[in-house]
Amino acid sequence: MHPSAPPSPGLLRELGSGVGFLGRGFGMWVTSPRLMLLGALPALIVGLIYLAGIAVLAVNLGGLATWMTPFADGWGEPWRTGSRVAAGAAVVTVGILVLVYSYTAVTLLVGDPFYERIWRSVETRLGAPPTAPETGVLASLWRAIGDGARLLVPAVLLAPLFVISSLIPVVGGMLAFTLGAAVGGWILTLELTGFAFDARGFSLRDRRRMLARRRATSLGFGAATYLLFLIPFAAVFVMPAAVAGAAMLSRDALAHPPGSAVH
Repeated sequence: MHPSAPPSPGLLRELGSGVGFLGRGFGMWVTSPRLMLLGALPALIVGLIYLAGIAVLAVNLGGLATWMTPFADGWGEPWRTGSRVAAGAAVVTVGILVLVYSYTAVTLLVGDPFYERIWRSVETRLGAPPTAPETGVLASLWRAIGDGARLLVPAVLLAPLFVISSLIPVVGGMLAFTLGAAVGGWILTLELTGFAFDARGFSLRDRRRMLARRRATSLGFGAATYLLFLIPFAAVFVMPAAVAGAAMLSRDALAHPPGSAVH
């Protein structure tokens, strides 16, 4: 490509394709409203519990920001307040990332039978649904918990990056938010596609590798889901749609295994 050539629209097209999978998931609210309402119940129950956690974080945000910036105690204004606002923004960014991801993991765990029905319905409509391998309840539970922990660790390890980026003057808050949406979106995509990949006997490592072949599409789907989760109470309706959309995204990723050409 010539250095002066405009950027290819392929990236934006793939990001939009990922958002489209979520939109198609919302379409199931029209075609299967009763099934989707069942999926909304565990999201509502877990959401009410998490709402209490968010309230606790909000009440203690000022104290946390002060605790994080003892070096600013002797500073004059507006530097002292500015540093604590930045620290508060970092706490909010990291807190949102952890809350959104853990909310998804806990809701999937609590509502597993409902979300499996939604996933199975999508697979059946698309044709040739997989036959899930026979595993015990405890084995499936431990696998889900183990996968969840491995997905959350990278987010926790990246938390200092969000804190540092949030301290950059003017653009820090937006940069930290953008990074959080990208990381959170990727984690959400990995978590929500678990039904399809587990049923086909793929490991979490396989899932990462196959979704990476459609990284922009996967990020578009996950980031859109992440941002909608930030709207109060929207997660109750977004969660079952995201499970349905993730089933469709999984089929797309499985149609382009590592080593195949992607057009």
